[in-house]
Amino acid sequence: MEPHRRTATNGSAPNLNLAGVSDPVSHLNGHRPVAMDPGAFHAAAQRILTTVNTVIDGKSDAAKLALTVLLAQGHLLVEDVPGVGKTLLAKTLARTIDCTVNRIQFTPDLLPSDVTGVSIYNQASRLFEFRPGAVFANIVIGDEINRASAKTQSALLECMEEHQVTADGSTYRLDEPFMVVATQNPIEMEGTYPLPEAQRDRFMARISMGYPDMDAEIEMLETHQAVSPLANVSPVVTAADVAAMTAAVQKVFVSGPVKEYTVSVGRATRESPMLRLGASPRSMLQLLRAAKATAALDGRDFVLPDDVADVAQAVLAHRIILDRKAAGAGETPHSVLRNILSRLPVPQAQAGRAAAGTVGRNR
Repeated sequence: MEPHRRTATNGSAPNLNLAGVSDPVSHLNGHRPVAMDPGAFHAAAQRILTTVNTVIDGKSDAAKLALTVLLAQGHLLVEDVPGVGKTLLAKTLARTIDCTVNRIQFTPDLLPSDVTGVSIYNQASRLFEFRPGAVFANIVIGDEINRASAKTQSALLECMEEHQVTADGSTYRLDEPFMVVATQNPIEMEGTYPLPEAQRDRFMARISMGYPDMDAEIEMLETHQAVSPLANVSPVVTAADVAAMTAAVQKVFVSGPVKEYTVSVGRATRESPMLRLGASPRSMLQLLRAAKATAALDGRDFVLPDDVADVAQAVLAHRIILDRKAAGAGETPHSVLRNILSRLPVPQAQAGRAAAGTVGRNR
């Protein structure tokens, strides 16, 4: 089959690999990621952030969190009202990487096979041939994901969790890096379906773009009128660079006290009388991965408790469900999480630094 092109279409034929044929950790179109030193890591991250910030005015925090999720090997959900740059953020991040990109416009009549693929009978060979769907790309942009039915949304569950597609008894690996960046409008808007809990739990983080401040909006009026800045965006890193960056994030050290603090946050949500559904064990894994990526982007090789707290809102708020009384009293998932984080004892940051130094000397 032909190799991936930079922008794949629903009719393209990406490399299909049966699960287990190659090492899933190093499955990067047949190439194993190379080691990346801290200086190269920082330079690559800055190139991505600078490029995104030239297109998305006044949303540097959203850009950094999107990069954090990418390097933590997660998936990102961008929720807000129409017209605030949700899709633009997803498309800009995708264009900074020299990899395959597919966009899926979710509509009520979209079928699961449109997402994952379908087997078609070939009369010449008298065999069924698998035609890959739009999910076969390094970065998949799911635009307005909550306009599709729950059946179609569920087609992404296996892809997002296991980075593979199972169809007609065969399993096909998805190339690495693999990331879904989905946008959705608030569920109060017409023609939307709320994402089921299992689908929301697959997303590492959820962010809201919000309206830009006055200076950023004036800048947008000046720079976006003649031509979109997205037209001038070209890749600044390769897929192999991203794989090397994610490998560097995986090596970031996490001390025992920081792990205990992370688990304490999750257990506190499950025990809170204000919540009907607390954070899952999967969310604890993703919270720690996001904290490791945050530490790496800040130039550290160890995680601080503040790294966990900084990403806790984005990683956990969309997974927890309020109790009816709490919702009636005006509480929100964010306010409950703020209360939990303010009450939990925070381990000393010096413990993380000392432990990281000990590990470094023993290497």
